[in-house]
Amino acid sequence: MYRYVSAAALAVVTLSAVPALAADLPAYEPAPAVAAPVPSFTWTGPYLGVQAGYIWGDSNVGRIKPEGFTIGGYLGYNYQMDGSPVVVGIETDFNWSDADDKAGRVKFDQRWNGATRARVGYAFDRFLVYGAGGVAYADTRVRVGGAKDSKTNFGWTVGAGAEYAVTDNVSTRAEYRYTDYGSDKYNFGKASQDEHRVMVGVAYKFGW
Repeated sequence: MYRYVSAAALAVVTLSAVPALAADLPAYEPAPAVAAPVPSFTWTGPYLGVQAGYIWGDSNVGRIKPEGFTIGGYLGYNYQMDGSPVVVGIETDFNWSDADDKAGRVKFDQRWNGATRARVGYAFDRFLVYGAGGVAYADTRVRVGGAKDSKTNFGWTVGAGAEYAVTDNVSTRAEYRYTDYGSDKYNFGKASQDEHRVMVGVAYKFGW
């Protein structure tokens, strides 16, 4: 009988001590929610840049192969969807050119050129690779003997390049383009031209 009374008393003491022990335990707090990472950079925004490069091409007039330097500016707008590496945009440029050639009685000069292109790229954070294509235009002057004429030529252009954002607003790039200006009628007959070029540029992106 004594054993039963002692066991009952021990049980009562133990149960009464449980709330006190529970009060001494640290309160459980749920782990804080982890916020989604915020992209460190986006290509979205308008931009304005300067560029320079080298042109080499071909013409069906005599043995003319015009080549020379070109320098100018470009402006455009990129859009990068949230959470996507795909970048789309549109760009136009205008450049002065000294590409020319002379063979016998034939002389060819390209005085200026430009293009309006759509761009599609894939971004690796601050590094962007892209392709571009669109409409190209150039002013050329051709002289054959005593006959000379000038035209504004229109054609198509395609190319590819790579761009790197040095800061949130400044980027540099290098690209290659192929352009076919088609055939135009001059006062001495028809003339066609196509060209290759490599360009480097630096741009400022507005906004954030």
